[in-house]
Amino acid sequence: MAENTIVARPYAKAIFELAREGGAFEEWGNMLALACTTLEDDAFLNYMHSPDAEQEHLVDIILSVCGEHAGQLQQNFLRLLAENRRIGSLQSIAEEYESLRDEYENVADVKVISAVPLSEEQKQEIGAAMKSRLGKNVRLNCDVDAALIGGAIIRSGDMVIDGSLRDRLDQLAGVVTY
Repeated sequence: MAENTIVARPYAKAIFELAREGGAFEEWGNMLALACTTLEDDAFLNYMHSPDAEQEHLVDIILSVCGEHAGQLQQNFLRLLAENRRIGSLQSIAEEYESLRDEYENVADVKVISAVPLSEEQKQEIGAAMKSRLGKNVRLNCDVDAALIGGAIIRSGDMVIDGSLRDRLDQLAGVVTY
């Protein structure tokens, strides 16, 4: 995993700079997301790892998935990856690119897991509170987990705020002795 990140970083930095200079963050992000979907396909992965795999054919498959979302620069980028036998690093490159983009745009991902679905008002309140706390714009990702019983768990990077009823009950269980 660490090796993949080391390989991915220079590619991600290069396309980040291209996207920044061209004002094309969204276009590059969309293309990378689509291209990465090929890595979720078992048939594609089996072919990619087979000794018969032709790098140019791998690019053709990825480009067919990306369709109009892959302009000439994106196509050249994918061909460069194939030339260097780095198609397998595509997911790491995409993750590194998104991380650079988020840092540049001052955005933090915040994951909220709640016992029940949150209302729009609750989402706005949590978003505003986290924006204030983190000093960044916030992108909320909300999930529901009924096992929490009540409350929510909020995560962003290394920060975890556990306000779930399940956590409070677990803490009580650890304190109470019979």
